[in-house]
Amino acid sequence: MSDGRRGSVKQAYNGTWTLIVDIGGAGERKQTRRRGFPTRKAAQGELTRILGRLEAQTYVVPGRQTVGQFLTDTWLPAIEHTVKTGTFESYARTIRLHVAGRPLGRRPLQQLSGSDMNALYAQLLVGHADRGPLSPRSVRYVAAIMHRACRDAVRWQAIVRNPVEASDPPRSPGKREMSVWPAADVAAFLAGTAQDRFSGAWHLLASTGMRRGEVLGLRWSDVDLDSMYLDVIRTLVTVEAPSGTPAYAWGTPKTAKGQRRIALDDATVAALRVHRARQLQERLALGVGYTDQGLVVCQVDGRLVNPKTMSWYFEREVKRLGLPRIRLHDVRHSHATMALRAGIHPRVVQERLGHANVSITLDTYSHVDMAMQADAAARIAALVAGDESRP
Repeated sequence: MSDGRRGSVKQAYNGTWTLIVDIGGAGERKQTRRRGFPTRKAAQGELTRILGRLEAQTYVVPGRQTVGQFLTDTWLPAIEHTVKTGTFESYARTIRLHVAGRPLGRRPLQQLSGSDMNALYAQLLVGHADRGPLSPRSVRYVAAIMHRACRDAVRWQAIVRNPVEASDPPRSPGKREMSVWPAADVAAFLAGTAQDRFSGAWHLLASTGMRRGEVLGLRWSDVDLDSMYLDVIRTLVTVEAPSGTPAYAWGTPKTAKGQRRIALDDATVAALRVHRARQLQERLALGVGYTDQGLVVCQVDGRLVNPKTMSWYFEREVKRLGLPRIRLHDVRHSHATMALRAGIHPRVVQERLGHANVSITLDTYSHVDMAMQADAAARIAALVAGDESRP
């Protein structure tokens, strides 16, 4: 071969043929052997293929590492400090629950195929006794994680090609119809929870479009009530403790644009002042039993609030007030929808929401965009009609 690599074949004592080939780089003495070929011709053919792959730099040294071992012992530790804490925890949890413990996790990494991935998708969609079926969206998330992991495996020369690219994850059923409250329902919720100890949180969610974790991570030092703004600097994320139980950590917002300054309205500032006064009373009542973390939204004793508990409180209040049921995250969607329908420029809405770019905002709220287009068309038509009526 042109790169000077050498290989040979020889017959073993049992009559089969073995190939030996130098796979080391420049100045490196390293060989690999393949045994059990029935004929000299078969061994020579495989040798030729290996030498060709070595020259093309597509040869992968045979290994016994399983898919589960690669994901858990090699890939996750390698990427841990390259992604956000919440993203890493999501990857690790998904691999543990839906990949590593399944038959696919025990398959040798170098034998993983597109059909193996398709079999995994089918298993996840059906579910089993221990875990219920996953939605097509969740299965596509598993596929996305596996695609990234296998892409890195190719870069690290652990496999020749990405088998996930030869698989067929379930198709998206299309965008879910977005559930949002009109302005009247938002107003009814805020009025009905005015005496609630989480009223400050409800106002923040409704008037700023902040994410749940961002509200729970907000400190009073991040808020300037006199100047009527707040800074989104961190977020509360759920992580997995060594015991397997949920734990919490402070992380940064999802995107670089997520760290942002948001202007506050008069009603929200007033609600936050009432909320702060109530919180100070709780602190005085508990004295040394109060854990002061400077949080805007916290438990009675100052400790952080479990994100799921926050959602539970929200759903309870929605039911009590008899309002249309939506998720806590849909309050964010309601804020954005109201803003766009009010004629606020999409870039301003993008900045308030912390989206990476305005196209994400317009794509997420395309239903509002079409309504805005219809309004624009009507206004243009009215202008044209007005011009034509002039003498």
